[in-house]
Amino acid sequence: MTRERVLITGAAGFLGSHLCDRFLKEGYHVVGMDNLITGDLRNIEHLFKREDFEFYHHDVSKFVHVPGELKYILHFASPASPIDYLKIPIQTLKVGSLGTHNLLGLARAKKARIIVA
Repeated sequence: MTRERVLITGAAGFLGSHLCDRFLKEGYHVVGMDNLITGDLRNIEHLFKREDFEFYHHDVSKFVHVPGELKYILHFASPASPIDYLKIPIQTLKVGSLGTHNLLGLARAKKARIIVA
């Protein structure tokens, strides 16, 4: 049986890491993506030994390519603290604008449903 695949951006962050856990529990193959600017690999290190989880260290404000089919894209990548907004304002804006643009393009190409948070 082939599992449906879901891409979760911001996978090493608080919300993203919990979404990875939940979708794996529900039987999905999870593709996690994070640039690790504010995310922490310790949030998802327990998933690396799983065959139904893969991780891409990637900045979504750059072109996004994920091989294979995707059923869903959950775009949770973004620095989430006002402190981060002040420290890295341009990066925060790029993830919100260019990252969303790139992931909408990927969703269209893959015919995937997308949730932008």
